[in-house]
Amino acid sequence: MSELAQLYKYNPDTFSLEKNTEAYFAETFNPFEDMSSTYWLNFHSMKDREAIHQLCDKLCVDRLLQEDLFAQSKRARLEEYSEYVFFSIVSALPKEGLNTYDLKKERISFVIGDNYLISFQEKASDHFPNVRERIELKRGKIRYKGPDFLLFRMLEAIIDNYSEVVEEIGGNIERLDKLVLRNPKSEVLRQVEWEKRKLLDLRKIVFPMKDLMGQLDRVENELIIEDNIHYFRELKDICYGLIEEIEAKKQMLDGVANLYYAIQGQRMNEIMKVLTVTSAIFIPLTFVVGVYGMNFEHMPELSWDYGYYVIWGIMIFISAVLIFIFWKRGWLKRNN
Repeated sequence: MSELAQLYKYNPDTFSLEKNTEAYFAETFNPFEDMSSTYWLNFHSMKDREAIHQLCDKLCVDRLLQEDLFAQSKRARLEEYSEYVFFSIVSALPKEGLNTYDLKKERISFVIGDNYLISFQEKASDHFPNVRERIELKRGKIRYKGPDFLLFRMLEAIIDNYSEVVEEIGGNIERLDKLVLRNPKSEVLRQVEWEKRKLLDLRKIVFPMKDLMGQLDRVENELIIEDNIHYFRELKDICYGLIEEIEAKKQMLDGVANLYYAIQGQRMNEIMKVLTVTSAIFIPLTFVVGVYGMNFEHMPELSWDYGYYVIWGIMIFISAVLIFIFWKRGWLKRNN
């Protein structure tokens, strides 16, 4: 039997962890039997639609919101009710390597009540290892506070994942910068565009998260304790910093692209310089050869015994003089 959901039940003194299927928790989940404990029910899949509807009906979650759990829309949303607060966000996780052109992202929805928090993930991906560790090892305040503080820690973990994505893109930018200097190929530009696309996608995720943190900062609901509101304000400030960092990374990518074009332009200039110097040497030689290639009947030099060697000497002398002039002016040196 696959474990598609997990339930943490904790208080300052103890905690328990139970893993089972969505259908099982739809039948057995009852946070109201122990109001002194906090319940966190986390779903790693949305496949069992009937079980999720059954659970939501038990908690009196609005049917329209239940449908929104399965919607394909990736926009952030927050809805306040007297008995619960519902909202959804989009998460992002880092991917290793340069050869990826999209973000690893998914939609996560939350329902928070008096003493419970339910999180719905579209697929199995571990966004909250630090939160589980805090609960199990009784680290920090999490075991002493309610579901609103648990929610803060979970949102903090998601925003930390955003930061990891930005750091990963920053590492990719450094590798691209070195690659441009070492071996500037057209493939670099494609990878630069991939990183830009990821930054644009991430900005579309972080902006709604910032707005949602602002809504939680201003929320007037007993489920979000006033003493904990400043935590969400801190997350909003972190989102502002992330947006600035995303813009900075975009400018760095523009710099890598400009460096690529500058190096390509320098290479083209080197090629053109070689062609120009070569042409400058051969133009007077072509003129000499052209003059003595004319079919005039009376050309005095044609009857000289050493005319052929003299013409060769003149051409070699002209070439040597031109090469010396170009060398003195530094035109034959390669620009490093």
